[in-house]
This record gives sequence, C-alpha cells and structure tokens, in this order.
Amino acid sequence: MPILRAVDKVPGGLMIIPLLLGVLFNTFVPEALEIGGFTQALFKDGAMAVIGLFLVCMGAQLPLKAAAPVAEKGFAILIGKLLAAVAVGLLTGFVMPGGTLWTLTPLAIVAAMSNSNTGLYAALTQEFGNKTDRGAVAVISLNDGPFLTLVVLGAAGMANIPLLSFVAVLAPIIIGFVLGNLDPEMRSFLKKGERLLIPFFAFPLGASISLPDVVEAGPPGILLGLFTVAFSGGGAVLLLWLVHVVRRRPKTRRNVISGAAESSTAGAAVATPAVVAAADPAYEALKDVATVQVAGSVVTTAVLTPIVTVLIHRWQTKRGVDPYQEYDDPALNGSSTDDAAEELQTS
Repeated sequence: MPILRAVDKVPGGLMIIPLLLGVLFNTFVPEALEIGGFTQALFKDGAMAVIGLFLVCMGAQLPLKAAAPVAEKGFAILIGKLLAAVAVGLLTGFVMPGGTLWTLTPLAIVAAMSNSNTGLYAALTQEFGNKTDRGAVAVISLNDGPFLTLVVLGAAGMANIPLLSFVAVLAPIIIGFVLGNLDPEMRSFLKKGERLLIPFFAFPLGASISLPDVVEAGPPGILLGLFTVAFSGGGAVLLLWLVHVVRRRPKTRRNVISGAAESSTAGAAVATPAVVAAADPAYEALKDVATVQVAGSVVTTAVLTPIVTVLIHRWQTKRGVDPYQEYDDPALNGSSTDDAAEELQTS
C-alpha cells in the first residue's frame, strides 16, 4: 500500500496528517502515549529534540553565497513577505483589542506569514519561472524555521527572549550552516533529514493538542492562510516589482512570478510556536492554539498559492511579460532546474 504517496497527495500532508493523528490520540486515548520508555519519549515528549535535529539539517542547506541576480530577486521577495508579516503582526499586537485579531495572535500571524513552502515554490517556479526564479530558493530558505519570528517578536518587545535562549534556539541552525558550507557531502547527507524528520516532530506536537482546540481554531486558521496569500504574497510581488522599476527594466521584463509563488506557509512553520514558547515561557499558553492556526494556514495556502501563481502568470502573459526573456543574458533565462542549480554552485 503506497502510504507515502497517499500522504503526499494531501497539501502539507507530511506535516498535517501526523499532527492530526497526534491530536486524535491525545483526545481519545491519551494514556496510550504515556506508558513511558521509548514510546513516550518519541511520540509524546520528543518534539523539541527532533525539531532541534531538524534545524541542524535545515541550516546545512543554506548556501554561503548566490549569484547577484538570484540574490536580488530572492531578497526582494524575502523582505517583501517579511515586512507584510511584521506589519500585520504588530498592528494586531498593538492596535487590536486584547492584542488578537479574531483569536489570531501575533505569534501565529508572524510564524505563518513570514515562512514559505520552499518545495511548493520550487515546483511552481519550475513550471512558470526562469533560472533566477528557481535559484532564489537559496535565499528564501532563510525564512524556514523560527529565526525570523524570534527576531520580529523580540525586536518589537512582544517577547522577552533572553540572549542565551535566543542563542540556544539558533545554535542548531548555525551548526548546520557551518557543516553544510564546509562540506558539500555533509550538506547532501543532512538534506534527507529535512523531510524525514517532519512527521516525527509533527506527531508529538499534535499529541499536546486536543480535538476541541482544533475545532475552535479552524476558521481562524483558514483566515490566517488568506492573510498570508493576500498580504505576504502581495508584499513579495510588490517589492519585487519596485526593484524592477528602480532598475529601470522595460515593462515586458518585470517578471514577478516568484513573488506569487512565495505566498505560502511552510509546513515547518507549524513547529515555530513551540520553539518560540521554549525561548519565552510567556507564550506557552498560546502555543497549542497558534500551532493549529499555523497548520490551517499551511493547508489553505497549499491550495491557494498555486491558483494565485497561475493567475499572475496569465496576467503577465497578456501584458507580454515572458520570464524566459527577462534578462539579456540567456544564461539567466531557460527552464532547466539542473542548470539553475549548477549556476548557483559555480557562481
């Protein structure tokens, strides 16, 4: 029976299905996960240890440098998405009554809106983008995990995160980053863990949540997904378009498909509330609801982001914008993912 294939057919399934299974176990047979030994250590209490290992694997995939056009595009959509997340998160925390927006907290908003599904991004830019669109994944992978959420909440004074706790959260990412850049074979070795470990921290995260929590957080989770597509995706598209304008590129070369493809929430973002709560215990009470809301955004954006990307592609085509003609240098255009990867490695 092709279990993995069936799981992959569900948007964000590798994260969402184990998470929901954990919720069901914790709701109906919680004692089954509290028998001690390896069973409890892995399936009930093991989320933070597995997330730590996941961060090492993720950090190893971050390259030390990228080609200039790739960096320009990547940072434009990365910053545009982040600014939108910061704006909505801070407005919610400081302006809305009680610091929430329809039960959405700044923790859930920033965690969902600042992260992006790099796998989905790669798939969409492979079909609709050029080499620089695909290569930008090297830069936008910086928003994977809890790093940017910790920075935003801490800088805004919305989280009291001691320096040592911040270092403790970042250390696994830094260790992975150093290992991956010192040894390409180590990067390749650790890359497998990015996908392998997801269900093993998703299940224990779910095992700390009850089904009533899921039902209560459902509509806000969908709303959070809509915010992510509309505002953070819109922010990425807008800033990339402004870069084209500042660079005085002809209108037919103002390709923004990568901004649309960046309008999702990463499956790994589901772990961010737990990481933030580990750094600042004041968020412990919000962790479970925020986790479910972010999971709702993962599923919602997995459905909507491809639709938005197709619409942007059609809009560009009608206006004569062809991603494969964006640059004078043919080496920066084209449709081969392998060529794009080779270009990054040799630049």
